[in-house]
Amino acid sequence: MEQAFWVQSPGSGQLREERLPTPGPDDVLVRTLCSGVSRGTETLVFRGGVPASQHDVMRAPFQEGEFPGPVKYGYLNVGVVEQGPAHLQGKTVFCLYPHQTAYVVPASAVTPVPEAVPPGRAILAGTVETAVNAVWDARPRLGDRIAVIGAGMVGASVAKLLTGFPATRVQLVDVDPAKADIAAALGVGFSAPEEALGDCDLVVHASASEAGLAKALELLAPEGEVVELSWYGDRRISVPLGENFHSRRLTIRSSQVGTVARPDRSYAQRLGVALDLLADPAFEALVSGECMFEELPSVLPRLATNELSALCLRVMYQPQ
Repeated sequence: MEQAFWVQSPGSGQLREERLPTPGPDDVLVRTLCSGVSRGTETLVFRGGVPASQHDVMRAPFQEGEFPGPVKYGYLNVGVVEQGPAHLQGKTVFCLYPHQTAYVVPASAVTPVPEAVPPGRAILAGTVETAVNAVWDARPRLGDRIAVIGAGMVGASVAKLLTGFPATRVQLVDVDPAKADIAAALGVGFSAPEEALGDCDLVVHASASEAGLAKALELLAPEGEVVELSWYGDRRISVPLGENFHSRRLTIRSSQVGTVARPDRSYAQRLGVALDLLADPAFEALVSGECMFEELPSVLPRLATNELSALCLRVMYQPQ
């Protein structure tokens, strides 16, 4: 019998026993090595903050149960194929599966992890995939002046990817001065909001705060664009569309990982790009906390209330 983590009700989680189905000829049985808690989305789910209108949109690929709970939720899982097609047996794979000791899914649902990427870093594939999509949406140009507001997992990943473009400057902006160390590890310039460089052609907003969105608009040059990555859940926010928003011809556009931002790429190709990028050890800076699977029911409440400040929480599983 396997075990899985469930959000039993808002603010409360528990481990439940799970009986696995018998794998079919086109299925794989995966034994989990580690999983990741996507802090922004998963703490929103944990506290019951998913609006009723977004219940279908927010479903994870292998979610069980319904919001606000009981629900089994998560999508950053790395494990080893114990049973399945010959070309996958023994392979380390990434899957958009919740926190569970082992699971059975179609073979098409797993992606082999490149040998250059350690399993503990591969849990970031879902986050870096979101960042890849955001960069495709943002369409940076040669010489752009760029700011990324919000140094969480996604914002920091976007800033890291944008430094690879021949841009005049890329700056990661956050209210927490401690995030400067993460920016440095990623090779990205850092600034507090009040000191951020303006006249930006492009601002990627990922702070999930009203103040952050206002700052994003403030930093734009005329004809500039904000790419909005934040997920606000059940919160209503105000957008400052008065003053010089129209006279400067500013743009706000959304980016969301549910749709591939390039029509010439598939979901599988986008995930493959993300996994290849994770060969860069600098991404390890995004994993700033770790716990054992058995500790999740006590750790998630602390993460949701900011008692723990881990950017990405890596969850380790006992070997079988």
